[in-house]
Amino acid sequence: MVAAIPARLASTRLPEKPLVEICGRPMIEHVYRRVAAAEGLARVVVLTDDQRIAETVRGFGGECEMTPVDCASGTDRIARAARGWDGVEAIVNVQGDEPLIEPATVTRLARHLVDHPGDPIATLAAPADDEAVADPDVVKVVTDARGYALYFSRAAIPFRRRPAYHPLHHVGIYGYQRAALLELASLPPSPLEETESLEQLRALENGLAIRVLEISTAPRSVDTADDLKAVERLIRMEGTALTAEPERQPI
Repeated sequence: MVAAIPARLASTRLPEKPLVEICGRPMIEHVYRRVAAAEGLARVVVLTDDQRIAETVRGFGGECEMTPVDCASGTDRIARAARGWDGVEAIVNVQGDEPLIEPATVTRLARHLVDHPGDPIATLAAPADDEAVADPDVVKVVTDARGYALYFSRAAIPFRRRPAYHPLHHVGIYGYQRAALLELASLPPSPLEETESLEQLRALENGLAIRVLEISTAPRSVDTADDLKAVERLIRMEGTALTAEPERQPI
């Protein structure tokens, strides 16, 4: 099991996002060390096309692979690298802007891939409050009775004539069976994907099921300078920064 963290410097709302400091450490290091603390991972690797990111990762003792500049998305970047990972059956994709990701949630996703090889893709979601439902920057997901995604949207789905159903706040962390990842990356962008600017809709439009695992709370990701300040306050208040990489044992 490999955990891959795609990272690039380009960001419209927060320049050079992976390298911004949180409590004296670059954000990519916070993400890497939290993922490395998860159980069931044989390897954690940052995938980038930028030498500054690569040097930073290697500087704190992390592992990094260079990937082509022309990768259209994090999924594409991971798929490019995964083609050379012989013997790897499943991959966990953690975004590089999740410095508060809980190791236990990464472990849960990794275990699900092993225990449910028939699920091509799995992801996480948490209960969404009314503010999140109304926020177009928060991606919502609705599921069927078995926990598979029916639809993801930036809109407040479903339209609520009655308060019978509340959507989930999607957490942008994915687990892929290797074959599903390579298939997804080989497909062209789909109409719904381009409409909502949500890559996971490409999977649904092409019949790739996405299992949604519910967690209690969505971690705060970093998209803006305000997010950065809020995350730093949380880390300082709670003492949640991880500083050591444990020995990893495969599931």
